Amino acid sequence: MKSFTSIISAVGLCMALSSQVMAVEAGKVAPDVDLAIGGATQKLSGFKGKVVYLDFWASWCGPCRQSFPWMNEMQSKYSSKGLQIVAVNLDAKKADADQFLANLPAKFAVAYDPKGDSAKRYEIKGMPSSVLIGADGKVIAVHQGFKDEDRKELEAKFVSALAAATN
Repeated sequence: MKSFTSIISAVGLCMALSSQVMAVEAGKVAPDVDLAIGGATQKLSGFKGKVVYLDFWASWCGPCRQSFPWMNEMQSKYSSKGLQIVAVNLDAKKADADQFLANLPAKFAVAYDPKGDSAKRYEIKGMPSSVLIGADGKVIAVHQGFKDEDRKELEAKFVSALAAATN
């Protein structure tokens, strides 16, 4: 009975600790991850000074097909104001991502993470998931999924973050 009580106590302690540790939380510094972009590796922290929309996606993701044209539009509209969209592909095979991109080209940075290391650091639970990171490197917002009705709210967050970055 004593060992059963010890096990229950240990499990309870682990659950309490894990619920307190969040990798991504508004107001906290965004976890720094390596991004394989265009054949080179770049740290996310290298974008400090820009507002970054970090989007996690996969080729099999239906809502990702809707988000890519919108992200192209946002990158085009706000890049001169300091927005950088970085889409992190989590497909095991780069060929799957390449086929997706042949149909829906990206006008923003695309990183490849077939092992999902960055998604683990950000505790990604579904596709697409995105994190808006301020110019100071702190998380502003976390968003899961993508629907037409999300567009205005997300764009308003971009505008607000870009205005804060210039003040």
